[in-house]
Amino acid sequence: MNKNDWQKEFTGSITVTDKEGIIIYMNDKAVSTFEKYGGDKLIGTNVLDCHPEPSKSKLIELMLNKSTNVYTIEKNGIKKLIYQAPWFENNEFSGIVELSLEIPFEMPHFIRTD
Repeated sequence: MNKNDWQKEFTGSITVTDKEGIIIYMNDKAVSTFEKYGGDKLIGTNVLDCHPEPSKSKLIELMLNKSTNVYTIEKNGIKKLIYQAPWFENNEFSGIVELSLEIPFEMPHFIRTD
């Protein structure tokens, strides 16, 4: 594997859209996570069509405001951190990146002062 392709087999799910919401990239974990919805066939489709309300409106808001949305979910006994943030190319808004990372139900929290 090319060292620049690290995200392909990364253990967290990575989905990237363009500024219109068209899915332009899914790593292996994202493809397997969304297999029942089409897996890699979702590439080229609009992410807004994959979400019911109120998620759809939230994604539209993220794209319009170029803002970040972070939350945790639990589904099928697995807790995940969902991190949705804009990405830019040459300082121009280019779309949204969604990271979905499995996390433990109990996890340490550290406050660093240095």
